[in-house]
Amino acid sequence: MNQRLILLNVLLVAALAAAGWQLRRQWREAEAREQAFFGQRVQAPPAPPADTPPAAEPVAAASYLEVAEKMLFAKDRNPQVVVEIPPEKPLPPLPRVHGVMNLGDGLTVIMSEKAGERHKGIRVGDKIGEFQLAAVEGDQLVFAWGDKQIKKRVDELIARGGDKPAEPAPADTETRREGGRIVPETPPAPVAAKPKGEAAPGREMGPGLAACQPGDDSPAGTEKDGMRKVITKTPFGDSCRWEAIR
Repeated sequence: MNQRLILLNVLLVAALAAAGWQLRRQWREAEAREQAFFGQRVQAPPAPPADTPPAAEPVAAASYLEVAEKMLFAKDRNPQVVVEIPPEKPLPPLPRVHGVMNLGDGLTVIMSEKAGERHKGIRVGDKIGEFQLAAVEGDQLVFAWGDKQIKKRVDELIARGGDKPAEPAPADTETRREGGRIVPETPPAPVAAKPKGEAAPGREMGPGLAACQPGDDSPAGTEKDGMRKVITKTPFGDSCRWEAIR
């Protein structure tokens, strides 16, 4: 019995020794493989070739033309500036001519600013409305209007029958304006109309000056009511008037 136990113990010890040796051998082989793996030299792959960037082009002012044209602060982003030219002022109606006279000190053109308005004597350099009488050239009148000059023949500006001037209100009568007309507060005393063709002064044209009546064929020098008839030759025909006798 004891011999069997001893033999069994010897076998167990031999098995343990064989197992230990086997483990040691495997451990040494694993260590050798590890050293061989970590000890080998690894060659790095060659680096790829570097890409060279293209050379920068020099800056040209023309390349910013589009930016300059499309201005940021322009409402329409348009470099084309639109200049609005105001419309030209229309030419107002020219004055109306009622006659021409010469009192010995130059021509005086009897004109009114508009048809139906009171007329007055205008000489070269005087203004009537928006126009200035710049010159009298033969049968033409030259008007200055702003920086322009307008030439018109007298017969084109003559007041016809429909352009009868309005009768002025007496200077010694208080007046008021009504609807654009001068209306006397106190109506003037009625004046008896002189018969047609009578050799007498007609409508008053100014201090000491009166017009001739239609059909008055009395000769120059005729005196009536303290006035003398005067006929002057002008380029536009005979100019007839009555002057106060001094």
